[in-house]
Amino acid sequence: MGEEKQEYEKISRLDNIKVLISEKELQDRISVLGEQISIDYDGRIPVLISVLKGSFIFIADLCRKISIPIVFDFMAVSSYGNSMASSGVVRITKDLDYNIQGKDILIVEDIVDSGRTLHYLIRNIQARNPGSLEVCTLLDKDVKGKIKNIIKYKGFDIPDEFVVGYGLDYAENYRNLPYIGYIENG
Repeated sequence: MGEEKQEYEKISRLDNIKVLISEKELQDRISVLGEQISIDYDGRIPVLISVLKGSFIFIADLCRKISIPIVFDFMAVSSYGNSMASSGVVRITKDLDYNIQGKDILIVEDIVDSGRTLHYLIRNIQARNPGSLEVCTLLDKDVKGKIKNIIKYKGFDIPDEFVVGYGLDYAENYRNLPYIGYIENG
């Protein structure tokens, strides 16, 4: 494991990535979120909708901390492409497989920055008549002009930095870093 960590640090140094949230901090907070979701949904079977690709690592760890039965489904949306800034246009590239009408839905996001993608997803899912709809995000970025969305479960508030790791990418790179880092300019 020591060699892997050295390799991650080597990659991070090459691309000026600085650790923002450590692997331990992530795991500790995800445990708390899983416990809270288990309490809040006790007696129900929520459908966790993972927003791909970024949330796949988060939902994998989160589901193992949830102690009640759950169902999964996946959506893929795009508003970034290979850029560090959102295009503002949200496209569904993979839709749900599961009929969610009347179900308790929990959208699981990796990050909420401008709020546009989440706002679009909420409207899209509400149109399918779920029984309830809540949002869980690992990261909530402090961005000027952000669209306000109701987030019931939040991992961390973060500054307006472009972050990578733990599922988040830059041009499909860095998703495998075990921590959240930011790309330092310069």
